[in-house]
Amino acid sequence: MNARTVSKAAAYAAGLALIAVGLRGIVDEVPLAGWAKWFAGAAVLHDAVLVPAVLAAGALTGLVPAGQRRVVRAALVIGACVTVVAIPVVLAYGRRADEPSRLPLPYGRNLAIVLGAIAAAAACVLVARAATARRRAGRMPGRGGATRARRPSRKETRR
Repeated sequence: MNARTVSKAAAYAAGLALIAVGLRGIVDEVPLAGWAKWFAGAAVLHDAVLVPAVLAAGALTGLVPAGQRRVVRAALVIGACVTVVAIPVVLAYGRRADEPSRLPLPYGRNLAIVLGAIAAAAACVLVARAATARRRAGRMPGRGGATRARRPSRKETRR
């Protein structure tokens, strides 16, 4: 066995040990009914909300021109990840009236600002790509721009 195989085996063993510790904690600490309710809720949320939303987003981004599709999809994925992380504070889980210093900021507004910044960054990338493509199209032969010499084909180089 080489060092890479040994390091992989050690990483897998450590991962399995951590999974075992987590499962033991679930079995020891969480009532079975509570765990089953959470697991069923997660499955329903995944199948009834997440999958249809991703399919709809994929279908809608299919309408975007092919050259812009990657940027739009990347912005949507980044925005979704940020939203998933921010949802607990936006919904104010943990906020208490007797403790005003807990979650004191307008997290909904801040999430909207971050999502706007993501959309603006994607728009800047799309504008830059369009400008670059327009500039390249302006350099076509016969238009007075710098041109690159045509590369000879294989048949021409064999002669």
